[in-house]
Amino acid sequence: METVQRIKTAFERNAKALQLRPALGQKTAVTSVRVVDGLKCEIAEGDWKIVADLGENRGGNNAGPTPGILGRGALGSCLAMGYVMWAAKLGVPILNLEVTVQADMDARGEFGVAEVPAGYTEVRYSVALTSSASGEEIVRVLDMADKHSSYFDVFGRAQKLLRSVSITRPAEVFMS
Repeated sequence: METVQRIKTAFERNAKALQLRPALGQKTAVTSVRVVDGLKCEIAEGDWKIVADLGENRGGNNAGPTPGILGRGALGSCLAMGYVMWAAKLGVPILNLEVTVQADMDARGEFGVAEVPAGYTEVRYSVALTSSASGEEIVRVLDMADKHSSYFDVFGRAQKLLRSVSITRPAEVFMS
């Protein structure tokens, strides 16, 4: 119960701070991704570093999860954390919770061999949980959390993508 109270207190403290000073919530997250070996990428933000790669059948070395695993994991973990936070806020007990994310895709789009989307054609998620609360209370928690979930929003709403490019030319080698 101590964990639930800590989550509720943090939720309420952050909500109050954002109400009083909206600018606190307006920021830009910056994550850097650098190719380090073949297709293996090092992803860094602050003190965190993780690796992504593709399997050997796709030209990678299978040195880490694929971008797809990380993306689906971002959605699933954001939803799961949101459910626990809103349950704590609303006083709805949840003992165990698991979110499973399924995504349908057609790899032909990614490889440019058919005019089909390169990304997902459908994303589904299921929530399994243990709680003594009524079904109505659980649905209220899930609905509130989904409504306020950043990754639910990212996956569900078209985002503006802006690209900038910086090109550095290698130093020329002069022969005498």
